[in-house]
Amino acid sequence: MSFLEVHELDVRHGLLQAVRGVSLNVEQGETLALVGANGAGKSTLLRAIAGAPPRPAGGRIVFDRSDITRVRPHERVAKGIALVPEGRHLFPSLTVEENLQVAARRGPWTVASVVEAFPILRERLHHRAATLSGGERQATAIGRALMANPRLLLLDEVSLGLAPVAVEDVYRSLKTVIESGATIVLVEQDLTRALTIAGRVACMLEGRIVLEGSDLTRERVTKAYFGLETAA
Repeated sequence: MSFLEVHELDVRHGLLQAVRGVSLNVEQGETLALVGANGAGKSTLLRAIAGAPPRPAGGRIVFDRSDITRVRPHERVAKGIALVPEGRHLFPSLTVEENLQVAARRGPWTVASVVEAFPILRERLHHRAATLSGGERQATAIGRALMANPRLLLLDEVSLGLAPVAVEDVYRSLKTVIESGATIVLVEQDLTRALTIAGRVACMLEGRIVLEGSDLTRERVTKAYFGLETAA
């Protein structure tokens, strides 16, 4: 049995079916990238795993052998699932260090180890989040999730809205997190980044996974991205 299993998951936003019969497995220590165009269902799938609304209309989510389909979000956090949502959602009036401490749970990830992994935060620890650059905000958001010492880290739109140099910084640090043995599912629109950092890539189109694999070429993923190839 895999560490995370999604079985025939359906999620609707009102009359719109955003996720359609999605099944996927994630092994412990693996990094899986979800790619696809806007509206493909990537973020909805990630939120469903985290327990954010709307609730699934069908299917199951199994985490570490436990069915969590109807488990509340805070209980999933207690089980070791952490989500970094699109938009980061920091507390703007709090300092970087205070934002990190908000999520602190006992484990190897501390303020010191987060700063070691994300050195761009070293000189910003005592600055309010409202004053941070986009890359610094993203690093803080990921660091805050790590402070919960999760067993599964969900990252939504890692590079969205960031300057190229900030993307470089964040992904350099993210590589350190991956090398620590973290289990990660990330949503990324940058195909080059996704193919470089993830051990496996799943491409979504209109709520379905249409291509999945560990040795996919950019050409195949691009075709699936635009609905020109639908081979599993």
